[in-house]
Amino acid sequence: MRIISGHLRGRTIKVPNSKGVRPTTEKNREAIFNFLRNIFVFEEATILDIYAGSGALGFEALSQGAKKVTFIEQNYRIYQNIIFNATELGVLESVEIVKSDAVKFVKRTNSKFDLILADPPFFRDDIYLVFEEIFKRNLLTENGLLIIERSIQTEIEDKKVFQKEPIKKLGDSLIYKFENGD
Repeated sequence: MRIISGHLRGRTIKVPNSKGVRPTTEKNREAIFNFLRNIFVFEEATILDIYAGSGALGFEALSQGAKKVTFIEQNYRIYQNIIFNATELGVLESVEIVKSDAVKFVKRTNSKFDLILADPPFFRDDIYLVFEEIFKRNLLTENGLLIIERSIQTEIEDKKVFQKEPIKKLGDSLIYKFENGD
């Protein structure tokens, strides 16, 4: 898989061969980051890539100029793969890679983030707990954003919990955007 834009454009990241990883497609990453570049300043931003998987979203944010990306991944083999990719890309000094369950992480962190990217496995509903904790614990900075990628098959339940429509439909994916104060 390759990074699509920014100073790391064209560099590749290794994607682990695992049922636990469903990387955001190149087309979807391009659409998400094209959208974000119009409303968000990546330079010097702190990013949380939760349910990191391959790390594609977080590495894309680093390539756009983010100051720091924190990756959260609970599977040890996939966590190790993110370390490998960060090393290969030469960005270890700009990342924190945490082996943790997403819910546990958001319940215990004291950090605030300018942008949180959440791309959970499509049919995991713990994203609803993560979503609630992010806002309950005020984990976004003043102008912070939360982007969640979900399956079109979870749309009915997503709308009930998130209380809003997706901002984009990309193939079988839905993209939700939340701002601090939503």
